Amino acid sequence: MEKRNKALMPLALDLLLESLPADLGPEYRRRIEIMQRAVMGQSQAEICAALGCAQETARYWMSIAETGEVYKWKSHPLGRPKTINDQYLERLQELVSQSPREYGYPFQRWTAQWLSKHLAKELGIEVSGRHVNRLLKQMGLSTQLRPKIRKPETSEPLSKRRAGITIGDLQSASLPEFLGPSNLNNAVDGHQ
Repeated sequence: MEKRNKALMPLALDLLLESLPADLGPEYRRRIEIMQRAVMGQSQAEICAALGCAQETARYWMSIAETGEVYKWKSHPLGRPKTINDQYLERLQELVSQSPREYGYPFQRWTAQWLSKHLAKELGIEVSGRHVNRLLKQMGLSTQLRPKIRKPETSEPLSKRRAGITIGDLQSASLPEFLGPSNLNNAVDGHQ
């Protein structure tokens, strides 16, 4: 930066601060104060201690002051850009209640990572799998829910449907010779 511009910078920042509207948020004022303090020669640690801001914030606005681009104080929106919209949330809710196989995937249950990938492909909005899990939790949903799979109706009584193999169903001939009834009794008694 030229020496002339560097000398005018504190004055420009002072004028800028004085001309700000009263209802302007404190975050914007802090940006300008960071730049002012940087131009006055304060270190990043001193600025963070005085203004209670994060080191990354101080570092960024200090670099803006060094390049002489103080006019950018308002051009950067505050916080992260909001990428999730109602359409995304509605689609996420629909997908979680359906099987991924309906969309050509080889697995039976969604993971947050796969929901994220699918929605990025479908809606062009990229978020992490961790964020998808947070969204699901906020909606009272989970990837642990299994999609409803319709089972065929059967007319058999419940007692017959739950019947399994019982000991009475085993054939004695199916036992190996060394486990036949006489050898089995000897093995249990410890005699052979």
